Amino acid sequence: MSDFREAQNQAHPNKTSTLMLGIIMALIGNMSIQIWLLYSALNNALEEHSGLAIAAFIFSLILFFVNLWLLKFLPDSRVIIHNKLEVPEKEVNKYKANKYK
Repeated sequence: MSDFREAQNQAHPNKTSTLMLGIIMALIGNMSIQIWLLYSALNNALEEHSGLAIAAFIFSLILFFVNLWLLKFLPDSRVIIHNKLEVPEKEVNKYKANKYK
């Protein structure tokens, strides 16, 4: 039986792109909530409402670990070069000769 990473690497590129889009959107949403919670924690700490500040900080810390866990599921990068331009050897040598002039 294959694991998640093997199945992900064998999947069609469209499925991989959809999966990556979903994970990135979840990360953006979680990070937005996390920034809002940290802002709220700072405001509550400055107003000396320490109970709310600590609760917001703890929940923000939980979201941080959830985001780290989600990063595990991002697909491996695939580098595909479709139009590789080949330069003739004498052209390469011509540019190397003019490099230090």
